Formats: sequence, structure tokens, C-alpha cells
Amino acid sequence: MIFGLTLKKLVLQHQFIKYMSKKRILITGGAGFLGSHLCDRFIQEGMEVICMDNLLTGSLQNIEHLMPLKEFEFHFNDVSQFAHVSGPLDYILHFASPASPIEYLKMPIETLKVGSLGTLNLLGLAKSKNARILVASTSEIYGDPLEHPQNEDYWGNVNPVGPRGVYDEAKRFMEAMTMAYHTFHQVDTRIVRIFNTYGPRMRLHDGRALPAFIGQALRGEDLTVFGDGTQTRSFCYVEDQVEGIFRLLMSDYHLPVNIGNPEEITITEFAEEIINLTGSGSKIIYQPLPIDDPMQRRPDISKAKELLEWEPRYNRAQGLKPTLEYFKQVISN
Repeated sequence: MIFGLTLKKLVLQHQFIKYMSKKRILITGGAGFLGSHLCDRFIQEGMEVICMDNLLTGSLQNIEHLMPLKEFEFHFNDVSQFAHVSGPLDYILHFASPASPIEYLKMPIETLKVGSLGTLNLLGLAKSKNARILVASTSEIYGDPLEHPQNEDYWGNVNPVGPRGVYDEAKRFMEAMTMAYHTFHQVDTRIVRIFNTYGPRMRLHDGRALPAFIGQALRGEDLTVFGDGTQTRSFCYVEDQVEGIFRLLMSDYHLPVNIGNPEEITITEFAEEIINLTGSGSKIIYQPLPIDDPMQRRPDISKAKELLEWEPRYNRAQGLKPTLEYFKQVISN
């Protein structure tokens, strides 16, 4: 009997040590489109995931499948106010922010605060926990670029007082603050510049071209193209984006890295592609181009290829298939 109790105690101790040795990661904005996919990935990597979100643009539906897992926690919190996590913390991913023009034009103050105060709070948390932090910047820091494609050494062409400035400058400040904490406090930091990303769990009405076109086509409506349609975009499937972010987090590189798909297409060509994919009888109509809307967007991913051995595996045809099926379900419900 004593031997049995001793064996049971040893097993429990082993399980406790194994539990305590698991890496813990905080993902802000974890109930959002990209954030929820990151939660999935780090659960798959065997980590304990703490998802933090104020649900301003995120949705609990994106993470409901993770809720029963003992390795997953959800914290309802606005990181612009404060950021606290009990216990040890190994990694932080800061992905909290409105991300589409419709959202950040409706919530300009919140967008600026999460990029500035939220970043400051999370960098402070990383410093106190001795955790590595990766912040989600964006291709929008390049503005309406005068260089094409955009590489990480390009400083951008941004209008700070234009309607898009609240998002662009919030992200530019985020990068500057992150580098300041890295330089002066020796915080272990990473910066990813995310180019247009798509896939399941995107919001249907978030104002970006891909969900807007698919939604209009599935409803049999005409597709609205802003401008003359010659402006270009590059679309990266979410699984590729998540893989690039994971590799950057695990790397030893602290300067910004572009993660996106360099396959470029005009907006009119993309609208035609969606019409053909859905089998819709929709036509294309044109509306005036919004102020400061960038004319070209294509990442130079040379640095990601060299440092991370990363490049996209999915082309648009492969990525659009599951994305279309997801939006069909959303519309049918």
C-alpha cells in the first residue's frame, strides 16, 4: 500500500512538472480573425494559450471550439486600460486593434489608443515577465507607397492627418515604442508587418475587398470597385500568415519583417476572379476612390525567405476555396 501511494505521488509529481514546463503565451485580439487562428496554432504547438480581447471587433464564435480545453483561457479585457496576467509568461503576441477601414474609421480613438497605450502596457508586461513579445504591424505603415514592391527599408508615404492616419500612425508608433523598449530595456521583441490576409473567420462586412466581393457575389449583387480598378493588392492565405508569424516569433531577429504573398493582382481582375469562382451573374460597378487609398500593395519577402526560410505555400485558387465555403455558411445562417 505504501509502495502504491509512493508511485501515485511520483506520477502526480511528474504530471505537475510536465504541466509547469509548458510554455505560456498571451495573444491579445485573440478572438479576432487572425488572432483566433494564432490561438489554434499555439494550442497545436502544446502551449498554454491566454486569449485576451474586449470583443470590440472580435467574436467568441471564433474561439468557442477552444473554450473546453484546459490549455486555453479567455480574458475579457481592454489592453488600452491595463494588461495583467498572473503567473509566468513566455510569449506575448499583440494583435489587438481594429484592422479594416470601416472599423478604424468608426473607432479612431480606440484604434490610436490600442496602438499606443495598449502597446505600452504590453511592453511593460513583457518587461516584468521577461517574456518575448511580437507586435502586429501592417503594410499600411508604407502608406501610398512611392516604392514598389515594398521592402522593410522603405520608410513609407503616409498622411498623418488623413482619415487612414489613425491606423497607419498607430502602427508606426507601435513599431517605434517596441524598438525603444528593445534598445533601452533590452526587451526581447519582434515586429511583423502583415500584408492583406484572408481566410475563414473574416468578418463579412468589414469593408475589405475580399469579403465585400464574395458577399456581393453570393447575394447576386453587383461588385463595387472603388477607383478605376487598376490599383493592386496581394492576398496571403491565413495559414501561410500564421506560419510566418510563428517562425518570426521563434527566430532571433528583432527588426521588422514583411509577411505576405507577393502575387499581385489588380482590383478589377480580382473582382472578375470572384465572379467566376462563385458563378455569379454580377457585374462590376465603379465608385470614387477613398482618400489616401493606396494604389499599389505588394510585399518584398526576401528577408522572410532568407531569415525564416518562409514563403507562401497557398496560391489564391487554393486559399479562396475554403474561404468561399466559409462565407457560404455565414450567409446561409
